[in-house]
Amino acid sequence: MHMIRYVKLITNRIGLFYAKMLCKRQYYAQQFVGINERPIELQFLFKQLTRNWAKTVLDVGTGDTALPQLIRHCGFIVTAIDNIQEFWRDGMINRHYHVINDDITNTRLNRTFDFISCISVLEHIKDHKSAMKSMFSLLNPGGHLVLTFPYNEKTYIENVYMIEGSGARGEKRFVTQVYSRKQLDDWLLDNNGKLLEQEYWRFFEGEYWTFGERLCPPVQVDKDTLHHITCVLLQKRI
Repeated sequence: MHMIRYVKLITNRIGLFYAKMLCKRQYYAQQFVGINERPIELQFLFKQLTRNWAKTVLDVGTGDTALPQLIRHCGFIVTAIDNIQEFWRDGMINRHYHVINDDITNTRLNRTFDFISCISVLEHIKDHKSAMKSMFSLLNPGGHLVLTFPYNEKTYIENVYMIEGSGARGEKRFVTQVYSRKQLDDWLLDNNGKLLEQEYWRFFEGEYWTFGERLCPPVQVDKDTLHHITCVLLQKRI
């Protein structure tokens, strides 16, 4: 028994030492390459969490981010999932939070949640209809879903990174779709959903996501003004 306790103690110390060194190395390796869209998306998410005061939260497509830990730190009970085996070709370990390996297009989760967040993930899922069906099935009646993704009110683009003019043209690791009002309306119709709030943000000078020079800071606009990202709050009807 003492030997087992001793091995656990040593293993824990080694793990903590490695995590400390990793954090320190990343701290000194920082370089400023620009501010991305996350401040806009996360302020929308936490605004909705504050307003709706859910108890249980599912974060879809967590990756290696600290987002579920931040939400948990606020008091919510958080579950995090990601399609680790298929999307992360070289594997992925999140040192901030436990992430369950689960494909949201064919989820194996067997419980429901008051609130679901899916931040800048849905655009990388080709079968977005199945992903939305699963997310609504995992919501309690009256529950809320926050989504953020590249958006154009009138035009759907299958993969914006494959179009000439994109600043990220040729990126082949994943598809990046630009959704439109048509897809949003279809998701709501297919899943008995309701749109409660939508924000539109302009990030670039060009017509589509990653086209032209980046605006610093981005500008919140209306649906009839040039925009590149949307943040939406949906609800599952009772």
